[in-house]
Amino acid sequence: MSARPKIVILGAGYAGLTTARRLIGTLSSEQAEIVLVNKHNYHYEATWLHEVAAGTRSPNSARVMISDVISPDKATLIYDTVVEIRKDENRVILENDELTYDYLVIALGWKSNDFGIKGMAENAFAIEDIDSSRLISEHLEYQFAKYRSDPAADEENLNILVGGAGFTGIEFVGELAERVPELCKEYDIDRSKARIINVEASPSILPMFDEELVEYARKSLEDRGVEIRTGAAISECTPEGFIVGDEKELIKAGTIVWTGGVKGSPVLEKSGFELTKGKVNVNGDLRLAGEENIFVIGDCSWVWNKEADRPYPPTAQLAMQEADTVAANLQALLTGRALKEFVFDDKGTVASLGNSDGIGNVFTGVKLKGKQAAAMKKIVDNRSLYLMGGPKLVLKKGKLRPF
Repeated sequence: MSARPKIVILGAGYAGLTTARRLIGTLSSEQAEIVLVNKHNYHYEATWLHEVAAGTRSPNSARVMISDVISPDKATLIYDTVVEIRKDENRVILENDELTYDYLVIALGWKSNDFGIKGMAENAFAIEDIDSSRLISEHLEYQFAKYRSDPAADEENLNILVGGAGFTGIEFVGELAERVPELCKEYDIDRSKARIINVEASPSILPMFDEELVEYARKSLEDRGVEIRTGAAISECTPEGFIVGDEKELIKAGTIVWTGGVKGSPVLEKSGFELTKGKVNVNGDLRLAGEENIFVIGDCSWVWNKEADRPYPPTAQLAMQEADTVAANLQALLTGRALKEFVFDDKGTVASLGNSDGIGNVFTGVKLKGKQAAAMKKIVDNRSLYLMGGPKLVLKKGKLRPF
């Protein structure tokens, strides 16, 4: 190890960016060199991407320049793509360079997981980052513009088909329920011609919520024109739409979006890491099993909930709490102290159903619905900004208007 240990953090999502900020706040420049690597020079609010995809939020408002949050005087910022991690050599291969490290934090985020459904990767959009979300929004509006200008255009091209009724899928159709009427008005199209169809293989939507809140969410969406098809497994995605159910029904649409699951960065597989459903398992201190100097957090890892005997669901609050533990454990490694186990402090879960509606469980089981939940969602989003960049970032990027 060099006289000044080098800590390399891969990825500037919630987990990576928070780790970097915590380390800068606790370690002096003499104690360690901190290097943050990210593909882009900005961090994006991943929990806002469904709004960008629906066209209810501009791409720029959902991203934060990394240099506004991490001072280049306090850490080395490298904007490059990670290609491979060679853990036996303590080396990271980038697209345009390579790095050595003493300690490594892998927080490379996620990619869409189509679970091998035929044609899904080729024919459906996925909400993965700013660019992919913006592409969905632009494609969506193009379908309305084309229908308006082309007398021969097929009405089914106005249909929006969303696969998956978990968090992202439901929040996305909630935004669409507000965006589609605006598009219909803008292009002088009868609202009844544009269908929003959500398809889910499971018998229910939003498995992280209880029956009462799920029923509220479903009714709210259906009252605003969203068609929810549960118990409808997708066997194939074609250029025309989804093939679902035992009857092989084809549901046609001009815009097809898959939100049914995620997996860790493909860099993990390329680097020879042992994967379980696309992610790595980590020890209680968040280190990779068998490795003393590698931490894996965020959407790249499974962190076990021993009480429930299952992994914690990947959320922004989980990623940021993992970052706090990793920063503390890195400091412990540098100062010869014992590492601590990760303990998740669940502050609740809130899902938006559009700008002014939502559902949530917060604090010690308090249930929220409607505008109360929508207001709490904005508080949660603003808190995330505050933890990353303080009040200035909240004022610059926060959701300050209630509705």
